Amino acid sequence: MAHIDVSGIDYFLSDGTQLLNGVTFKVPDGTKTALIGPNGTGKTTLFKIISGDLTPDEGVVGRSGNMGIMRQFVGQVRDESTVRDLLVSTAQAGLAAAAKAVEDAELAMMEHDDEPTQMKYAQAIVDWGDAGGYDVETVWDEVCMAALGISFDKAQFRRASTLSGGEQKRLVLEALFAGPDELLLLDEPDNYLDVPGKRWLEGKLNESKKTVLFISHDRELLNNAAGRIVTLEPGINGAGAWIHGGGFGSYVEARADRHARFEELRKRWDEEHVKLKELVNMYKNKAAFRSDMANRYQAAQTRLAKFLEAGPPEALPIEQNVKMRLKGGRTAKRAVVAEKLELTGLMKPFSTEIWFGDRVGVLGSNGSGKSHFLRLLATGGTDPEREHLPVSDVVIAEVPHDGTVKLGARIRPGFFAQTHVRPDLLGRTLLEILHRGDEHRSGLPREAAAGALDSYGLAGQSEQKYESLSGGQQARFQILLLQLSGATLLLLDEPTDNLDLHSGEALERAIDAFEGTVLAVTHDRWFAKSFDRFLIFGSDGKVYESEEPVWDEKRVERAR
Repeated sequence: MAHIDVSGIDYFLSDGTQLLNGVTFKVPDGTKTALIGPNGTGKTTLFKIISGDLTPDEGVVGRSGNMGIMRQFVGQVRDESTVRDLLVSTAQAGLAAAAKAVEDAELAMMEHDDEPTQMKYAQAIVDWGDAGGYDVETVWDEVCMAALGISFDKAQFRRASTLSGGEQKRLVLEALFAGPDELLLLDEPDNYLDVPGKRWLEGKLNESKKTVLFISHDRELLNNAAGRIVTLEPGINGAGAWIHGGGFGSYVEARADRHARFEELRKRWDEEHVKLKELVNMYKNKAAFRSDMANRYQAAQTRLAKFLEAGPPEALPIEQNVKMRLKGGRTAKRAVVAEKLELTGLMKPFSTEIWFGDRVGVLGSNGSGKSHFLRLLATGGTDPEREHLPVSDVVIAEVPHDGTVKLGARIRPGFFAQTHVRPDLLGRTLLEILHRGDEHRSGLPREAAAGALDSYGLAGQSEQKYESLSGGQQARFQILLLQLSGATLLLLDEPTDNLDLHSGEALERAIDAFEGTVLAVTHDRWFAKSFDRFLIFGSDGKVYESEEPVWDEKRVERAR
């Protein structure tokens, strides 16, 4: 038995802005409930409140059952933590504490190999066994084989940062679904997963008896796996919640009907308001000449006061109006030419030509080298000319390769980073970044900068620092910087992963109008429909072209 009961949650940001306003909903036992809403409405904050990481200003959260959590950072781990650390993060508190004690004891043994330290280490090992550590290692062995294709013994001390984002996600999801927790909170579990991984996740959600609340912007996943949908809707005083008791297939129509009903109720309220004011004025004029009208005038005033005290019906949610305008420019007809290009340790040599104006989807399983290919192009390719250097200060790791890949004349690569890691933007507000500019783009007057932010739905975040934005807001801001940079080759690494549904549609329209060439790594089945051709990174290590998207490539066959 596991459930969540969220009641009257209010939450204020440090600057006094109300983020959540009276959020109320239930997640019944055994259901699969999706939490959706525009970027920045507080979905991840609400998850932190439910998990106990944050305390609401008002309201309470009730729940039953042990809870397992996938946090948003999974898929973006770039520190010194290991595969074992990732798996321990999915464990229950007692087991996690026992694992930490073993780790601390092992470190102490390296520094002091005396008898007291040895005794502490021996006790930590005993406590690990008593907490069920050896039993869970058996489960973790199955998890590692399923997610990574190698045993837990071989994988446990491998740095998590050496795994692709999708491999990190799959590892943690496998552990959570195989674990004992009856209640799961999954913050964007589909991000970084390839399409076979997303289909696997859909199957797990449908077959699992666990109670699951998950955040997602993937329409296919929502349609195939969500039985109920909770929408955080932005309002003047923070976001409230609307609950749709069905799946995504009926969601769009139900939401449109609800908005139409709101509009009708508001129209009737306005009409009644006018009638009551006219009634009060009529009796006021009559009471000036007839004393017997005084009581009726007073009654009309009371009636109007009660009507206004009750207030108008619930207002329509504020709709974001995101307008992305990617300009580009004319370049050489051959935008990218690869000859016998081999990404060292990843894929076999391949050759291809990409022409000006092409819209190329780069598809394949996680870890196949797709992002490496984009990063190589983003650094200007093999022995880049000065004109081919990136249009931003984003740090891009060198990509070892053999063969060559060259960019055409007037190609200026603009790179959208999958993880949104931008050290060059840290510590500065959005308005400051746009106003000051950099060596790649001119600074904007404050009024023009504010207008640019408004067109991307970021006006309310103009004084926020980049690192404080939600994942979707960071994604929109990165795309805005590409717009201002003058890029003629867009290299987009999973651009829709953190974008809400409305922003994803806006990006699709902007790409369609872009004068230039676009390459995008994506596992978004809906987004991929807008591309002309596809480079497929196959499971046999070969790269081939296709006119249609190919989603069934398995993990690349290589020594691991």
